[in-house]
Amino acid sequence: MEFGTIFSLCLYFALMLGIGFYAFRKSTDDVSGYMLGGRKLGPAVTSLSAGASDMSGWMLMGLPGAMFLGGMSEAWIAIGLLIGALANYLIVAPRLRVYTERASDAITIPDYFEKRFEDRSRILRVLSSVVIVIFFTLYMSSGVVAGGKLFRDAFGLDYTWGLWITAGVVVSYTMIGGFMAVSMTDFVQGCIMFVALILVPVVAFTEFGSIAELNTQLNAIDPTLTDMFAGVTVLSAISLLAWGLGYFGQPHIIVRFMAIRSVRDVPAARNIGMSWMLVTIIGALATGLIGLAYVTANDIPLEDPESVFIVLSSQILFHPLVGGFLLAAILAAIMSTISSQLLVSSSSLTEDFYKMFVRRDASQKELVTVGRISVVLVSLVAVALAYDEDSTVLGIVSNAWAGFGAAFGPVIIASLYWKRMTREGAIAGMVTGAAVVLLWIYVFQLSGVMYEIVPGFIACTLAIIGVSLATKPPAAEIEQTFDTVETELQEAGQG
Repeated sequence: MEFGTIFSLCLYFALMLGIGFYAFRKSTDDVSGYMLGGRKLGPAVTSLSAGASDMSGWMLMGLPGAMFLGGMSEAWIAIGLLIGALANYLIVAPRLRVYTERASDAITIPDYFEKRFEDRSRILRVLSSVVIVIFFTLYMSSGVVAGGKLFRDAFGLDYTWGLWITAGVVVSYTMIGGFMAVSMTDFVQGCIMFVALILVPVVAFTEFGSIAELNTQLNAIDPTLTDMFAGVTVLSAISLLAWGLGYFGQPHIIVRFMAIRSVRDVPAARNIGMSWMLVTIIGALATGLIGLAYVTANDIPLEDPESVFIVLSSQILFHPLVGGFLLAAILAAIMSTISSQLLVSSSSLTEDFYKMFVRRDASQKELVTVGRISVVLVSLVAVALAYDEDSTVLGIVSNAWAGFGAAFGPVIIASLYWKRMTREGAIAGMVTGAAVVLLWIYVFQLSGVMYEIVPGFIACTLAIIGVSLATKPPAAEIEQTFDTVETELQEAGQG
């Protein structure tokens, strides 16, 4: 490995750990500070943190790999994600920011569910926590897989070493600095990803000289590569676009909305976040397509399509110092998501299990300590699941994304907009959505026919409506809180 590459990566690692220590000094005195940053995030940090934690390793590996294999027909995923992210900012962000504060200052999604419906049975809290820990552990393993592949393909290290290096750095700054460290590192990582996803496809494109020459090369490989509708049926288009439905139920993304400084900052965060996302997704799509043309024209062997960004940045086009920076961008994408998911899982284990069922009178210091221990434990399970070297990043992400989207998405939206929704409706929707996704994947094995989030989302919605209407209306206190939120949103111009 070149010295310049090593230097760039060491600089990146030092920066992430430095931010972790800085955040440790600023915001980890209590659980609210450790888990939610004291609700003090500005719009820029909120939006880039949400974007970086959203996009993960699949942005620089999974999506380019899909484009490498399938061409422009894979762009339907990107369109669905852009629509879903915009809808999330418009539909969920303002209301969730206000509601979680008005609902007795809820600091986790399970906490919000319990307080929103005044569920004294704690079923909602436990159920949603179980969903979070299970699906996030699976989700995190996809990030660790991406890290293992990066160190294997770029540096020639053993895949297992790559897993442990990736997990070790992320766990360190997450455990030290909590939510503020995760959000600040996500902001920096989002900036790195933005630059890298412009630089790599642009430099690769200059090797061809013109769009016509690039198209000639792609058509020689397969004339359907540049056709968005090649092989796309109505069902497959719906499945790809339906990725956008997942946004409403992703705890590691919507928790950023809970932490933003004020509901009045949401429009600025939306504008920054959507601009960032549009540029980075176009860059990821271009990397896959241009990368295919480049490696084919130059007879470069590429065993794993998901490593096309790595090959372009580290082995072919750039000086080692720049190549190291670009590889750091992949680590940034991977680590930003893992850290967010680690923190949300840790929050659930601490607030929703330990505090509720082990030590209800635990001190703030004790809870923060438990949160840090939980970060380590969850990461160990994720690493264990990632030991299969043949795992695909996009495949693992798609299952976890669907699970959250179907189990939580309709519950979140209905809880924010429908006063008549009941605790029983929320429970029924959550169980139904998660069950349908799991059955669709593992029992009926119909993922190839329709992406499992579609039937799961529909089933969850129907269960919420049906059970809520069939059960006793919410108590007057719950409806009063709902009305208070409506009034505050109207006054802030976000109603």
